[in-house]
Amino acid sequence: MRRLGANISGKYNLGVLDLVPRLNGATAEQALQQSVTLAQHAEEWGYSRYWTSEHHDMDELASASPEVLLAHIGARTNTIQLGSGAVLLPHYSPLKVAESFRLLAVLYPGRIELGLGRAPGGGPHATMALSGNYLQHVSKLPESLAALTELLEDRYTYEEHPVTARPIPELPLSLWMLGTNVKSAEFAARFGMGYVFGQFMSDADGTEAVRRYREGFIPSAIRKEPEVMVAVSVLCAETQEEALSCSRELAEKRRAVGKEIPTQSDNINTSTSTNDGTDANVNEVQRHYAGTPAQVWEQLQQVCQRLDTDRLLVVTAGPDYERRLASYKLLANA
Repeated sequence: MRRLGANISGKYNLGVLDLVPRLNGATAEQALQQSVTLAQHAEEWGYSRYWTSEHHDMDELASASPEVLLAHIGARTNTIQLGSGAVLLPHYSPLKVAESFRLLAVLYPGRIELGLGRAPGGGPHATMALSGNYLQHVSKLPESLAALTELLEDRYTYEEHPVTARPIPELPLSLWMLGTNVKSAEFAARFGMGYVFGQFMSDADGTEAVRRYREGFIPSAIRKEPEVMVAVSVLCAETQEEALSCSRELAEKRRAVGKEIPTQSDNINTSTSTNDGTDANVNEVQRHYAGTPAQVWEQLQQVCQRLDTDRLLVVTAGPDYERRLASYKLLANA
């Protein structure tokens, strides 16, 4: 696949993380169609993966079932990897998750990536309605991860009887753990998964989590070496002023809806300096990168160097669909 105008971006493995936001009063139907459009353009522009998230009873987000949306996206794209960012495993039976994503892997051979998370994904009442006692379920996450791993490696038994997650794809799906702290990194290492550090949701810089992951990594049947991605919040525009204005507009909209779109810190960071010559936000962990493509890439290169990875999963949540799409294109074409 040809990357349009590749220069800086051609050195990195870029992916999309789509929260499926309902922007500016869009209906759920319109938001989902925009997700199709984003995935199709991302494939054209050379992004290697399209992932989508899971959230429950959040009015401003339109996807509670990543596997359903990925099936739809897969039928309307050709080569881009399709993944969940993330399926919230404490809510579900490992067998059901394995079956759903193996079915996707049969439909779209070699394209499916199963990203797992351990957050509730919604408010307390929605969480209870979905699966009951969430804290009890999350305390059993090690057992669930072990069961899911065994199912995907065809070695799972229940009461000493083999149970197989069917259909069985010819090409295995890829397994990842998403998180913002050392705990998720240790789970990823223990079960031989890839690890995605959610920089856009974290107050940490990820170095300790990634170090623990790499040092503790145990090879699995699916993955022999540790692999790291970092998820970042980005907004690119033709000028720095436009990018900062769009970011502030998005932050104001988030505050107006009670921060239902979990995308970025209200602190906006660029690679520029303040008027008195001192670096702005120098001691803060950067959670959102806004500016021209060159300015944003200057920051992203530092993130990748710090975490020793060339894989980026990019969240751009607005402030409207046109500027969201333009940001992804500018980033890819830099």
